[in-house]
Amino acid sequence: MSAGTDVDVAVIGAGPAGLAAAKELASRTSARVAVLEREPDAGGIPRHSDHLGYGLRDRRTFTSGPRYARRLVNDAVAAGAEVLTRTMVTDWDDDGADGIGMNVTGPAGRRRVRARAVILATGARERPRPARMIPGDRPAGVLTTGELQNKVHLHHQEIGTRAVVVGAELVSWSAVMTLREAGCRTEALVTHHPRPESYGIVNVVGRVAFRTRVAVGSRVTRVLGRGRVSGVEIEDLGTGRRRVVACDTVVFTGDWVPDHELARSAGITLDRGTRGPLVDAAGRTDRPGIFAAGNLVHPVDTADVAALAGVHVAGSVARHLAGSLGPEGPTVPLVADEPIRWVSPGLHRPGLPAPARARIEAWVHELVRVPRITVTQDGRVLTRRRLPWPAAPGRVFRIPWDVLDGVDPAAGPVHLSL
Repeated sequence: MSAGTDVDVAVIGAGPAGLAAAKELASRTSARVAVLEREPDAGGIPRHSDHLGYGLRDRRTFTSGPRYARRLVNDAVAAGAEVLTRTMVTDWDDDGADGIGMNVTGPAGRRRVRARAVILATGARERPRPARMIPGDRPAGVLTTGELQNKVHLHHQEIGTRAVVVGAELVSWSAVMTLREAGCRTEALVTHHPRPESYGIVNVVGRVAFRTRVAVGSRVTRVLGRGRVSGVEIEDLGTGRRRVVACDTVVFTGDWVPDHELARSAGITLDRGTRGPLVDAAGRTDRPGIFAAGNLVHPVDTADVAALAGVHVAGSVARHLAGSLGPEGPTVPLVADEPIRWVSPGLHRPGLPAPARARIEAWVHELVRVPRITVTQDGRVLTRRRLPWPAAPGRVFRIPWDVLDGVDPAAGPVHLSL
């Protein structure tokens, strides 16, 4: 792209959601699509997650993260999308007269890019130790999963020999696999929940394959060590007893937060629960022409689900470009009641098609083995339905979209509870 470039769609972020959206738009419309990625290589988190488990839902394959990422990039480029790496959107330059303007910095310098529509697909990140306010010493050897996988799979650096993983989600077991590849034994996974957050079969296989125990109902209260981690102090939340586990590496996993800085600087309203952009079923934000997709909208789902969300939002953008997306009129807020932490999309706009996979996505604070969803509006029960899958912390809980049948656009917020 040259200075003052015009494109039809600018996709910000070249992870699974952004690349899938770009491929869909470039292959099915005549739109000129540019993907802007600040990292040296496109592909997002999967490119440095070198283990199997990718591509099941969107590609009906079972492949490794790097191979999955390469296919996403190759497909987007083959479809006609332009993928620009080392390219960062630094701020917005939008007077509303000539589309959505962005100031972009990359290898060619600084330039202004104008687009008829923008898809924000900047993903999410794990909170590091300082954001979790865990006291103790400040030694080397304290990482997040992303930092760990970068060091091992991209830079081939040595890690350590004994690790403690904070968390027991899917991503926590991903960290365990990476640690083993680096020759580092995982002494324990630590979670404050009474049960591991990952799927039961994953927990069983993980314990057997890695000979790793999970300390449930526990928390890390202190990191020990001077130049290098020497151990962590773990507290049993039931008894209050504390013990020290010797290790030279600590990996903090999960506790995701969306990379929402660009959305905030654009003045887009954020959802108080997800902390990502507040969107309707089409992935539309309250800033005209700007859409959001993938784990930026809510943290955090698997790469294949994020890719499917990108495909869904691409369809919305195609209809937006054609002037046929539908009304931008009244919306009904969707409100999460305990033990639900958040629901996404956070807005119901009557007349729009269902969201990706016809599901409301939610996050819960506690395990509900046999959940019964209740939907109410203005004191009136719209739906009560028992769902055949559990609601569990640490993974997305999916609610059929048709529980919202019967919503009155004029009757105020809709509440969802278990």
